[in-house]
Amino acid sequence: MSEVYDLLIVGAGPGGLAAGIYGSRAKLKSAILDKNAEPGGQASTTDEMENYPGFYKGTTGPGIMKEFADHAKAFGTEFLRGTVDEVDFSGPIKKVHTQQGDTYESKVVILSPGATPRKINVKGEAELRGKGVSYCATCDADFFVDLDVVVVGNGDAAIEEAMYLTKFAETVTIIVIHEEGNLDCNKASAEKAMKNPKLKWVWNSTVEEIAGDELVEKVVLKNINTGELSDLETNGVFVFIGTEPHTDFLKGKVELDDRGYLVANDMMETNVPGVYAVGDARAKYLRQVVTAAADGAIAASAAEKYLSELETLQNDVLDVSKEKPVILAFWAPQVEESIDSIAIVDKVVEEKDGAVGLVKLDTYRAKKTATQYKVSEIPTIVLFKDGKDVGRIEGAKNITPDAVENILKESVEV
Repeated sequence: MSEVYDLLIVGAGPGGLAAGIYGSRAKLKSAILDKNAEPGGQASTTDEMENYPGFYKGTTGPGIMKEFADHAKAFGTEFLRGTVDEVDFSGPIKKVHTQQGDTYESKVVILSPGATPRKINVKGEAELRGKGVSYCATCDADFFVDLDVVVVGNGDAAIEEAMYLTKFAETVTIIVIHEEGNLDCNKASAEKAMKNPKLKWVWNSTVEEIAGDELVEKVVLKNINTGELSDLETNGVFVFIGTEPHTDFLKGKVELDDRGYLVANDMMETNVPGVYAVGDARAKYLRQVVTAAADGAIAASAAEKYLSELETLQNDVLDVSKEKPVILAFWAPQVEESIDSIAIVDKVVEEKDGAVGLVKLDTYRAKKTATQYKVSEIPTIVLFKDGKDVGRIEGAKNITPDAVENILKESVEV
């Protein structure tokens, strides 16, 4: 059993690495757990990268991922090796178990397990990946200016990416398994695609092989009606038949959508307090290195505030309330009446000459604590004794000197 981390990040893709940078820089004890010896996730399989901001002259996926990792290490992020097969998010301390038999504990877990494009699993696909075989038009279209490419797939993503490719390529040929005119994409996209002069169509067909010497030179197509094989010369093959998030180990532990992607809000929070989701395994619009890095930065920053709230609640409220009653006052600077109410509470507590504690929380900065204690009206005061909330007063009109005195007498006999 390891010591308890502040921040344990599962997955060393760009989202996880960015979270490590931001977490460690915020002086959180942070670690990244990944199954691979080299960090980077899918980004590390990209030979050339031209669309990451600041690298217009180009860089490599492995190169920029090494810079990410070195950056995280420089701030003190610890790197751990292991394949996660079980998690326990039920308590305040999260537990992550690996196939290798290790268990790691952390106050916060950031999930960055990644996703991989679905493969067509034909001869030549793996060997020519990054050498003409691609799964991302946004990443690689610029390499095929005035060349001929093939798109495999006919769903929304495939047709949208194919139309995007027409801005660069000379021709884009879409290989469709269905009868002529029958596409899986939405009707509006289908109609638009059919009118695009740069798009060509091969119907009732699948790709049997991708061939080439060093670079893609052709695909071998099979007509599913006749079984006939034919060659189609091309410079590139773009495969868009969906992606697969690596979230099997999270089923039943955190909310997933119907495709298995992690569901998170704009602060990267999942439905489990203290668990965040970033990167390609999160349900999102665009899966790129830059968006994964942004996810990681947001998650680590949100986690820092979450941990700060927990620390304040535990140290200044729950622990202190074991010695004397503590009033936790929820207010907001933009709610003027809450300022007056807090002044009333302040005065009553001051008259108790140290027998009662007072902690004031701005609900905008302490949303988690406000949610935890079901604060629906500002101002609200909650009284704690022996680590438990034992009474409350809600609303400015109800927070009077007599009401505060009464709740203290009734609840803790002060």
